[in-house]
Amino acid sequence: MDDRLRQLVRDLADGTVSPEDGFNSLVDFPSEDLGFACLDHHRVLRQGLPEVVYGEGKTPEQVVAIVARLKQKGHPVLVTRLDEETYRSCGRDLDAGHKIPGHYDSLSRLWTWNEKPISPRGEGSIVVACAGTSDLPVAEEASLVAEAFGNKVIRLTDVGVAGLHRLMDRMDDLRQARVVIAVAGMEGALPSVIAGLVQCPVIAVPTSVGYGTSFGGIAALLAMLNSCASGVTVVNIDNGFGAACAATLINQPLSTPAREQTS
Repeated sequence: MDDRLRQLVRDLADGTVSPEDGFNSLVDFPSEDLGFACLDHHRVLRQGLPEVVYGEGKTPEQVVAIVARLKQKGHPVLVTRLDEETYRSCGRDLDAGHKIPGHYDSLSRLWTWNEKPISPRGEGSIVVACAGTSDLPVAEEASLVAEAFGNKVIRLTDVGVAGLHRLMDRMDDLRQARVVIAVAGMEGALPSVIAGLVQCPVIAVPTSVGYGTSFGGIAALLAMLNSCASGVTVVNIDNGFGAACAATLINQPLSTPAREQTS
């Protein structure tokens, strides 16, 4: 979107586009009202990250209509929390009008599409450390979103504190990270352990994994909020997407705006 606006300004300046045509091309900028949704086409310019579609609770028809308009505007498209039943109902329609197909990951329930190949441009790598296999859906959501935004991602799977040697075996990966996303349920101890071993920011993601007294992730959330380690930031329960967005902004060098990752 930002590249197209730059080109439009150049075309207006050299007279190849008339003011009227330029105005008409921006008639639905910065937002577009679809009746059931108001799309924020300006977000990528303001924040460096495009608007992402939260799929849960939307009908297949609504998802398809939103995706179609985002694609027409040249945005990379991410649909989070898109359950398999909804995807089976609309998956073919999501790819309509473009030769490049999207990709659906059933584990993370994430659908992604981009018109151009994405090259990692972050300042370093983002490590996504997953405490247990049951935490993988949230961890993979964080990993795929971070990759879609142009980051190099290193996945550490099943490195929870019940077997601390598994984490220590991956210290080389942890030490090279620009930011670590630590995903854990149960007692939520993993982020505190990692934050005591690395010198980069740690983003803690509590998951709803655990037995009854975990209260659907509240126990892990409170443990992470009360971490004794410095530099731990906590997002909401099961919010791998939010962690990836924060990590993306941390991972960008000051001289390279994050929006360049998505153009």
